[in-house]
Amino acid sequence: MDLNEKTQANVEYMIEQIKSKLRMASAAAMQASAFSASQYDDIYDLYEMVINKHNLSISEVEAVVSELGRLRGK
Repeated sequence: MDLNEKTQANVEYMIEQIKSKLRMASAAAMQASAFSASQYDDIYDLYEMVINKHNLSISEVEAVVSELGRLRGK
């Protein structure tokens, strides 16, 4: 997957990967389609941080979930 392209499909892919990595209990409530390609840069930054960390602390998971919620609300 070429994540250099700012497409809706790439946004949805990254959201799904973040949810999978975080093993989010509320993942069903976090629909990837609720995010817009206009938020690509912010989502890409989150994606890179989450995917590149071997383990995330509880506070890091909470921060990522909070940021996803903020982005979803835009």
